Order: sequence, then C-alpha cells, then structure tokens
Amino acid sequence: MKRIIITGGAGFIGSALIRFLIEETEHEILNVDKLTYAGNLQSLEQICEHPRYRFQQLDICNATGIEQALNQFEPDWIMHLAAESHVDRSIDGPADFIQTNIVGTYVLLEAAKKYWLSLADDKKDSFKFHHISTDEVYGDLGATGLFTETTAYEPSSPYSSSKASSDHLVRAWHRTYGLPVIVTNCSNNYGPYQFPEKLIPLVTLNAIDGKTLPIYGKGDQIRDWLYVEDHARALYKVVNEGTLGETYNIGGHNEKTNLEVVKTICAILDELRPNHPQGISRYEELITYVTDRPGHDMRYAIDASKIKKTLGWVPEETFESGIRKTVQWYLDNSQWCKNVQDGSYQRQRLGLTSGDNK
Repeated sequence: MKRIIITGGAGFIGSALIRFLIEETEHEILNVDKLTYAGNLQSLEQICEHPRYRFQQLDICNATGIEQALNQFEPDWIMHLAAESHVDRSIDGPADFIQTNIVGTYVLLEAAKKYWLSLADDKKDSFKFHHISTDEVYGDLGATGLFTETTAYEPSSPYSSSKASSDHLVRAWHRTYGLPVIVTNCSNNYGPYQFPEKLIPLVTLNAIDGKTLPIYGKGDQIRDWLYVEDHARALYKVVNEGTLGETYNIGGHNEKTNLEVVKTICAILDELRPNHPQGISRYEELITYVTDRPGHDMRYAIDASKIKKTLGWVPEETFESGIRKTVQWYLDNSQWCKNVQDGSYQRQRLGLTSGDNK
C-alpha cells in the first residue's frame, strides 16, 4: 500500500485515475485540486466517502500549502496532473497557463525535493514523482511517422509550450538534484466526465440540443484517441513499474480525423437518440465549418511501443467501443452536464483571439 498525492484529481484524467486507484488497488489517495472551472468533485462522488480517499482544495502555486500537504500526508508517490489544458483557452488567455503549468510545476518540484531529501533512506529510495504531460509538446507531426520518446519538442500553442516547459523542469530536477521522476506524454483523451469544451462532449451535447457542430477548417486534423480509463491503467503501470528518469508515451492506436470523430458521434446518436431536433433528419446535418484555430497542428500520433514492450500495457478499448460508451454516458448523465455548466463556459467557441465566438 502506497500513499499517493494526486494533483488535479478533480479534473478529467485525474478523477479517472483516482476512481481506478480506489476501486482497483489498496493505495491511499490525497487529491489536491484548486477546483477551477474544469475541476468537478461530482466526478468523484462514487468514491468520495471511501476511507482511503481524502481531498484538499489547494493551488499548486501555493508553496506553503503544498509543503504542509506533503509533510502531513507523507506520500510515497506524487502523480502530477494539475494543469490548464485547453488549447483554445490558452490562445485567449495564456497567463493562467504560464502560472499553473510552469510556475505551479516549479513550486511542486521544489516542495517535493525538500520533502524527499528529508526522508529516511528506505522511504527516500521508494519515492517517485510522476509528471503527466501531453503529446502536443512535440508539435505538428506531418502526414507520416509517429511521436517517440526521443522526438524533439516543437510546441505550437501557449498551452503546449507551457507543458513543454514543465516537462523540461521535471527532467532538470532529476538530472540536477537527483529527484526520482518519471514522465509520461499521452495522446488525446476522451471518455466519461470530460469537461464539455473538448471536442467529443461538445459535439455530443450540441447535437442533442440541436445546436451547430463546429468543425475547424476542413476537419482533416488527425488525432490519436485514448480512452481515459485505459490512460488511468497506463499511468498506474508506469508509476508502479516504470524506470526512474524514463519517459513513456501513451497512445490509443486510434488515428482519426476530427471530421471522422464528429460523423461517428452523429451516427451513434442517430441510433441512440432517434428523436431528432426539429428541422433535421440526421445529426450530421448540424455540422458547420468554422475558421480554423490559429497555429492548429494537423496531426498527432503516438508510438506506444515502449510502454507495450517494457511494461506490457496496451489499450483495452478500440475507438469504436470507447466512443459508443462515451456518447451513452453523456446521454445517461445529463444532470452532471448541467451541473458542470456553472456559467464560465456555455459551449461557446473559444480561441479565436478576435472575440468573435461563432
């Protein structure tokens, strides 16, 4: 049994990880989350009363608070997921991304280093800092090839640049101070409890409301899609069995264009919700093409052969099985969707920079 601090545990990936750890392992969890617009404790309702789970509302930029949390909880591992994560928001307002993703990671690293150096030798030897990042740090892949763990960084957006910065900081604290770290970079996650500014929940909810389904450019941007519960299993596999100082890419082996994703959702909704909104006979009729995002990368795709070969992880869900489960979840959990709409985001277009939300 390990004691694990998870930062950003009320977010999409963090909450999936916590649900997995509480339900499938014997570990004790402290969820540290600032509870920004995308943090939602309703995503943890099924385990919130569990004796091995506790929550502390705390900003990772709060150095004193983070140090106190570490000293009081005495973690064996830290799994760092807290981050501003939406590209369009980073275009509209990059300052929060710099503060949380770069400064926050620095504060956390300094607190972790101080705590780690204070440990007795046996505890010190078993301590791990697992930094969870994104494939967007690698930039635009081009028509062929895959991102590997040695691909050079070439981030395009304020978001991906801030995550690249945090990755470099984590590796620097390992090389300079010896802090025992592991880094993972994942492809696009999807699944239950995702905040509805992201493509799949946005399209699903807009479609059933009869709203337009905005597609950037021609919709030919390609992403590798990873079911969030597969990602949670991979993260645990890495922190439990991975080699210190190593990077592991986590991908779903599911390359799809954005247009393919949207049309798939529409086809599933035609089947599951056949009572279409007034004026249409198929949900695909709601698709509309809008001005592309500034600096929009055309293709991301992960080579996940390292984690398969060294740790034996492969995704359990295909895109076809995962997207059906996801759409069904949003249909079955309309109250969660309503509750998460607190007024700060109402499924409007972000990231135009001109203030024109289509």
